[in-house]
Amino acid sequence: MSEPYQLIIHSGLVVDGSGNPGFHAAVGVRGDRAYVLRGDVSQVPAERRIDARGLVVAPGFIDAHSHSDLVLMVDPTLEMKVRQGVTTEILGVDGLSYAPFDDPADLLRFVRMNAGIAGHPEIDYSWRSVADLLARYDGGASVNVGVFVGNTAPRISALGWSDAPAGKVALDRMRGIVRDAMRDGALGLSTGLDYPPGSHADTDELVELAKEAARFGGIYHTHVRYALGDTYLDPFLEALEIGRRADIPVQLTHFSRSMRATYTGGAQRMLDLVEGARTDGLDVTFDTYPYEWGGTRLVRLLPGWLQADGPDPLQERLADPALRDRLRAELQDSAAVRQYVVSRPFADVRLGNLSDPAHTRFEGWNLAEVVTEWGGDLTETLCVLAAANPGATFTRPSPQAMTLWKFVCHPLGMIASDAVLIGAYPSPRAYGCFARVLGDFVREERLLSLPEAIRKMTSFPAQRLGLSDRGLVRDGMKADLVVFDPATVHAPASFERPRELALGMSYVAVNGRLVLDDGVLTGATPGRALRGPGATS
Repeated sequence: MSEPYQLIIHSGLVVDGSGNPGFHAAVGVRGDRAYVLRGDVSQVPAERRIDARGLVVAPGFIDAHSHSDLVLMVDPTLEMKVRQGVTTEILGVDGLSYAPFDDPADLLRFVRMNAGIAGHPEIDYSWRSVADLLARYDGGASVNVGVFVGNTAPRISALGWSDAPAGKVALDRMRGIVRDAMRDGALGLSTGLDYPPGSHADTDELVELAKEAARFGGIYHTHVRYALGDTYLDPFLEALEIGRRADIPVQLTHFSRSMRATYTGGAQRMLDLVEGARTDGLDVTFDTYPYEWGGTRLVRLLPGWLQADGPDPLQERLADPALRDRLRAELQDSAAVRQYVVSRPFADVRLGNLSDPAHTRFEGWNLAEVVTEWGGDLTETLCVLAAANPGATFTRPSPQAMTLWKFVCHPLGMIASDAVLIGAYPSPRAYGCFARVLGDFVREERLLSLPEAIRKMTSFPAQRLGLSDRGLVRDGMKADLVVFDPATVHAPASFERPRELALGMSYVAVNGRLVLDDGVLTGATPGRALRGPGATS
């Protein structure tokens, strides 16, 4: 007689992640594997049974663009994600990976520079390689973790923090770093071409690095160069060019039509561009978050020349009266403003994660309110806040609400949160991304079928990332499972109350162990480090 299952989830509707209609069956868990059990399972031996009558049983959700890189090291249960059904976090996105760094001082500088996205917790920063970083997560979190190698880290190792073009020696060095990262288990190469110093890379440099990732079965995951050319299609055309020249699959991340863009083109031409590239033979897909609000680090509002050369020079420049005058002049030039400032007069830029005791009262204020409070000088306000609060964030309206549904519902798109998790006022998508799709887009508005929505959160990202044993409820697949009520699942998080936890998720299992049990966090940390198809160890 075979050993009993440690868990049987019975009487639920299994929506297996394939996009096919759901079916009634039981799901058994033995070790870290799941098995579909048909027929009467009342006499099948099991250590525990969960009655899922009226509930949906599905694969755990994969967040294909997350910024919990450092948050997970101090909050391994990651409640705001687990309560949405997320069982796998994909990190190192936007070119902002926390490995590999040869020089410990460069890693610490990078942590400070990126504190407005991933925070700056007091932890041991002794890792160096992608393998070291994955080992930190393995068995130490409630969710699985996969990572990209961002182009920023190799560029810092080869060229420092400058905007110097990459010569042959530097390029060979970067290529070697990417190769080592892929062997260590990176899923591919990511870029964030609005974030220096990674943004200093030109197209040719990125093609060469992408070729190395392609050799190991990786993908090119890109936050595109939004200021390029017409600021409409040209940024995405560069990404597609990189994909073609490097012969690598392309993932356009947080793809949507911006409500603040200077161009007049609509969403459909953007989607046509992707569909046309696929018709021409390029393997290109995208991900989208289902909210109208974006967010990132506050220094994103500053021009590139202020941010150049790393966090230490930035601090010096922010305090320089002559450079403040230069910034003031640029802020008065609307043409210059459009290159890097996302909103005027900043009434829609909400501040967060302010650490200076003199400024914490402004948490949740919009930037225009602080400018008024301090006498009306925008430049002075920006410089003082950025200098005193290196980890400051902002949240603001971002995707065009009228066309957002087109991206969320398009068959080539998957769901990803791209959420900054730190501070009292993050984007609500940090707490509600996946639940909002199920509650609003599926149940209330009927823009997506339930099987299609779950496919976008499970098998589609798993396939894209090369995670061959996850994303489906099938015999022998890893037992990352969620059980939720389709009639009640929803995301109460809003712009005004962004930290409201998602509701409706009853059970979440990761590698066969419950991390959410009848709505209660268990504290278990069964998450594993997930390595890409080119990993050699």
